[in-house]
Amino acid sequence: MNGLNGHLDEVRAISGGSRDAAIDIDILLCPPATLIRTISDALSEGGHVRVGGQNCHKAEKGAHTGEVSAEMLRDAGATHVILGHSERRADHGEGNDTVRDKLAAAHRAGLVAVVCIGETLAQREAGDTLTVLGDQLTGSLHDDVSPSDTVIAYEPVWAIGTGKTASPDDVAEVHKHLRQRLAERFGEERGQGFRLLYGGSVQPGNAAALMAVPNVDGALVGGASLKAQDFLAICEAARNCR
Repeated sequence: MNGLNGHLDEVRAISGGSRDAAIDIDILLCPPATLIRTISDALSEGGHVRVGGQNCHKAEKGAHTGEVSAEMLRDAGATHVILGHSERRADHGEGNDTVRDKLAAAHRAGLVAVVCIGETLAQREAGDTLTVLGDQLTGSLHDDVSPSDTVIAYEPVWAIGTGKTASPDDVAEVHKHLRQRLAERFGEERGQGFRLLYGGSVQPGNAAALMAVPNVDGALVGGASLKAQDFLAICEAARNCR
């Protein structure tokens, strides 16, 4: 719930800067639902930056007060939607089945879904990281997903908004495991095609090192996306890692 209360100038700066930066990289901005149309319209001339929602309901329409459907996001100008973010899983009790239902809804509406998975600090300290992530990956995806309509984002819960970041070695281990799981389930060619993003206190100072890790295809940027200077520096790091 950011981007308002005097921060619209920063939103415009991020949007304008992203349009200039997205010449040879893909940039996706996922603002609150109230700003999707505003940002989509502002970016319509550039054509290189995509806009997404932060969540959607599994139903197309109906008596679901306070919810937003995937079709509503699409009609507002969104092309993508984030699903299964750790805050949705923790704050709203969303499990893998719920995420999978929303994923089907996103695809029904023609949206590309960014499906988030991640372990808590307790799970990490218990040595359960790969098991937890494997279960989330399996349970959150349906059998018909493809690299063209689904992106996977690994966001360790313990590193979100804490300033803590997984080491490049930690990220390499996890992303290698996720790649292997995808290849085992969907076949080598399809499994290799999925984009794997890392999210968790990505900052200008660590973005280049994280995105240089094998099987890391980009970043899911949280707090650093609220400041144009920081976000655009991360975009520049991504360009340099191509």
